[in-house]
Amino acid sequence: MAVILKGWRYGLFIGGIVGFIGAALYPIIIYPMMNPEKYRRMQEEARAGIDRQKIQPGNMKIWSDPFDRKVEK
Repeated sequence: MAVILKGWRYGLFIGGIVGFIGAALYPIIIYPMMNPEKYRRMQEEARAGIDRQKIQPGNMKIWSDPFDRKVEK
């Protein structure tokens, strides 16, 4: 016997699905975007002993921010 959801039960079902997706995505997407300092520190600690210039393939320049303003002297 198939159950057909109507009215408030349908709304509750859809709300549950949206809530579940939101709860699953929060620690993956939203929290790191709102608190980037923790992840920035973790990245600095993980890359502490790495010389990026040495491991760059093909003598390519290391990445720099293209929107960073240059300081004029």
